[in-house]
Amino acid sequence: MSLSYKENSVTTTASYPDLLTGLTEIVDEICGSATAEKVTIDATFDGELQIDSLTMVEIVVACEERFGVRIPDEALEQLKTVGDAVQFIANAGVAA
Repeated sequence: MSLSYKENSVTTTASYPDLLTGLTEIVDEICGSATAEKVTIDATFDGELQIDSLTMVEIVVACEERFGVRIPDEALEQLKTVGDAVQFIANAGVAA
């Protein structure tokens, strides 16, 4: 599935696999490869990935910078799985 949107009159697209790859790279940078290897669309941040709240804030900041989206605190509380985060970023309209 892809998401298209217009930015400065140019249509760009980011696919779910691209967003998942980008999020996996962020998890790898912040948490290390052992955690990044566990990243799947259904993996929970606090369960399978064992990411605590402070580390989650680091991941959110990195996602905001990398994908050019804003993830407010109230949205962060709803991001339980990797899929939730990918869906949020896709809905926010990220460039390819």
